[in-house]
Amino acid sequence: MESQKFLLGIALAIVLVFSGASVYTHFVKAVPAPVDRETFYQVSTIDALMQGVDDGIQPVAELKKHGDFGIGTFDALDGEMIVLDGVVYQAKADGHIYQVADNLTTPFATVTYFDKDLTIITGQPMNLSVFSSVMGDRLPTGNMIYAVRMHATFPSMIVRAIPAQHKPYPTLAEASKNQSVYSYTDTTGTVIGFYTPVFFKGLDVVGYHLHFISDDRQTGGHILDFTVPANTTVEYDITPGFTMALPTSGDFTGVNLSQDQSRDLAKIEK
Repeated sequence: MESQKFLLGIALAIVLVFSGASVYTHFVKAVPAPVDRETFYQVSTIDALMQGVDDGIQPVAELKKHGDFGIGTFDALDGEMIVLDGVVYQAKADGHIYQVADNLTTPFATVTYFDKDLTIITGQPMNLSVFSSVMGDRLPTGNMIYAVRMHATFPSMIVRAIPAQHKPYPTLAEASKNQSVYSYTDTTGTVIGFYTPVFFKGLDVVGYHLHFISDDRQTGGHILDFTVPANTTVEYDITPGFTMALPTSGDFTGVNLSQDQSRDLAKIEK
C-alpha cells in the first residue's frame, strides 16, 4: 500500500513538472521579444544608392519592426521616405505626400526608435549650411549617431523629390538632374533625420541628412535648404547600436567612389 502511494506521488510530481514546463513554454512564446530602441537600423549603403542600386529589397512592414522614426527612399528611387511616429510617408515628385502600404519596398532607409536624450536650442536664425556647422559643433561628441527632430514654423523650406527611375538605373547624380524642387514659406512641420560621424563615409550621408513633413501632411521631402528660427528646440536621440541589411539584388556599376562620387553626393545634398 505504501509503495503504491509512493509511486502515485512520483507520477503526480512528474505530471506537475511537465505541466509547469508546458505553461512556461507557452508563456515565453506569448511574450514578444523586447524591442531594441538603441539601434540605428539601415537598409543598404549610400554608395550603393549612388551607383544606382535602386531595387527595393525590404518591405515597409519589415522596416517598421526596427523603428518608428527615420528617412530613406523607395523602390526605383520613387520619392523621399519620411517615418514619423511609426507612420511611413512618401513625398513624391508630384509635390504630394502619400501614406504608404506595408508591401512597398525600399532600397535605402535608416530608422530607429526615437527616445529623446538631449535638446539644444538654436541661438540665431540659420540656413542649412550654418545649422550643420554650428549644431554639429554643439553635439557632445562627433563620434556618435544621432537621430534629429525639430518642430517649428520655418520661414523658408526648400525640398526635393526624385521621380521613379527605370532600368538600367542611372547613378543618383544623374537621377537627381530630374528632381522636382519645391519652396515653401512660413510652413509649420517637423524636420526628421540623422547626424552620422565622418567615419560613416560610404555607408551613409556624413553629417546632417534631413527630411521635412508639414503638419497637414501635404508637403515635404529631402531638405536642400531651410531657415531655422532662433530659439528652436532641436531634439536628439543618441543611438549607439548599428545594424545594416545589405542589398541582395542590383549590380554595382563599378564606378570609383573615392573622389568623383563623393563630389557628386555633395552636389546632390545641396
